Amino acid sequence: MQHLVDTNNFSDSQIAQLLHDAKSFKTQRPPQLLHDKLLITLFFEASTRTRSSFEVAAKRLGASVVHLDPSRSSAKKGESLEDTFANLCAMEPDGVIIRHEKNETPQLLADMQTTPVINAGAGNYAHPTQALLDLFTMVEHFDGDVKGKTIAIVGDIVSSRVASSGIRLMTRIGMNVLLVAPEQFMPESDLPQYKNLEDVMDKVDVIMSLRAQLERHETELFEDYDDYAKQYCITSERMRDRDILVLHPGPVMRNIDISDEMLEDPRCKVLTQVKNGVFMRMAILKLLLLDA
Repeated sequence: MQHLVDTNNFSDSQIAQLLHDAKSFKTQRPPQLLHDKLLITLFFEASTRTRSSFEVAAKRLGASVVHLDPSRSSAKKGESLEDTFANLCAMEPDGVIIRHEKNETPQLLADMQTTPVINAGAGNYAHPTQALLDLFTMVEHFDGDVKGKTIAIVGDIVSSRVASSGIRLMTRIGMNVLLVAPEQFMPESDLPQYKNLEDVMDKVDVIMSLRAQLERHETELFEDYDDYAKQYCITSERMRDRDILVLHPGPVMRNIDISDEMLEDPRCKVLTQVKNGVFMRMAILKLLLLDA
């Protein structure tokens, strides 16, 4: 039984297969490969893109999806997470897709070895499907070759599970990763660190902007979001005519993370990421529920 807790659960050959399958699914809609499969989604945190993307991916492959709302589940009556999960697994689903505020939850449930577990985001540590769809988007943009490319991750890195999973995957495949953030937003890392966005603009092939999560920090770093944007918003003035790919995992805070003008710029691939997320999650479901 194979799980997806983080991208290190997949071998290099499996990641290559995911990229191949995602490209194939994008080129031509596949047959109903998972027509006899049933998935349960269990989201303890709010989600728009990830949850709907998984549902679309599953249904395009013919699978059925059942959503469980934790706020209306027996967990509200004092049932432990493990017992809730065990009861769900007694119904014999083919996989459970879970989002949770605690880093360790997906691994805890995977260790029960009752059904494949797919991590749809946990704490600030891992969001593997986002990392994989971002990789697919970059591979597609650079015609298959991302090794040696340089990416700057900009914003609230320490709070971001997208950044955490992305850093592990991108360094693994040979990309150069730079971190750009104020000191309080910067994680402990051996990667090159910069406080000023302007210092990296001529060094990078890709910029990944992150949502400014000022509410997660006890210390007030900026007077307001406008103050933050003056230093870290990706604008046309900062980009000029540079050939830099701009990514963002969403939700985008307009004119704080990325300006309105840049969101309409062809170098910005935010909506392409959303589209590619469906195809990559289709590939992940195929790998875990069929190939593995």
